[in-house]
Amino acid sequence: QLQLVESGGGLVQYGGSLRLSCAASGYVFNYYAINWFRQAPGKEREGISCISNSGSTNYADSVKGRFTISRDNAENLVYLQMNSLKPEDTAVYYCAAEYGTSCLSINYSNMDYWGKGTLVTVSS
Repeated sequence: QLQLVESGGGLVQYGGSLRLSCAASGYVFNYYAINWFRQAPGKEREGISCISNSGSTNYADSVKGRFTISRDNAENLVYLQMNSLKPEDTAVYYCAAEYGTSCLSINYSNMDYWGKGTLVTVSS
C-alpha cells in the first residue's frame, strides 16, 4: 500500500515557477508509475503528467514544454517542475500512483492511490 503526500503549492505570479513534490510511503513505490493530475474550480480532473518506474514520461499538451516530471526512487519522491506558469494553471494538484505502467496514457480511472492535493494559484 502507498500513501502519497503532495507539497510545494502556493501563490506565484504569471510566468513564475514552482516545484511540487509527491512523497510516497511504502516499500512498493518502485513498482508504481506516478501521475500528476489537476482540478480547477468547476472543471474535471485533468491528467497532466506521468513517470513510470523506469523513468518514461508522458505529458498532456497543455503542459508540454513547460512542466517536467522526475522521480528519485531512493527517496520515494516525485517532482513536478512547473515553469512559465499561467493563470489557467491554477488548480489543486494531485499525485496518484498506478501499478506497473509505462505511462502510455494518463487515465483517472486507472489510479490505485491518491494524495490529498496541493493548491497552486497563478496570479495575472
